[in-house]
Amino acid sequence: MTGDRGSESTLSLLSPGGRKLRDCGDLAMRIARDGTWYYQGSPIGRKPLVKLFASVLRREADGRYWLVTPAERGTIEVEDAPFTAVEVTATGKGRDQCLEFRTNLDEMVTADEAHPIRVAHHPETDEPRPYILVRDGLEARMLRPVFYELVALGEMRRMEGEEQLGVWSNGRFFSLGRVETPR
Repeated sequence: MTGDRGSESTLSLLSPGGRKLRDCGDLAMRIARDGTWYYQGSPIGRKPLVKLFASVLRREADGRYWLVTPAERGTIEVEDAPFTAVEVTATGKGRDQCLEFRTNLDEMVTADEAHPIRVAHHPETDEPRPYILVRDGLEARMLRPVFYELVALGEMRRMEGEEQLGVWSNGRFFSLGRVETPR
């Protein structure tokens, strides 16, 4: 990996094997809201290369994203979430239902205790923004058709004193949002 060479590289982090990692700074890489990866403003068109980069993607506790190899690391920009959920498959019904998602990089993830579904809301429009945890703090934003499929699978349940629409997966109920009753 190469990054901003304008500043002196520092040895600031240890690899899992205990070796010092060279900090490359900003790598001039960006993951757009739609899941497209860019390098120096140009889209990376080779999916195997994007998958390779994604395999070394990490998110720190402060929210910054890093590509981390055994020898070096560098930051990248992520506009929303590093992945998108492009497909959902439901098997079973009710509490026995299992929801499996496919990401834009063909990674499969099943909604469960370790991979929860969450729905945030856009701060200005209040539009729902659904996500599923893929791994280690890395989420996939569900594309609109995937979210609509979940809504179609949803059922009502009273939670925290409010009617909630949600879905079951692996014995866990995931709220998609509260339902407002007309007055």
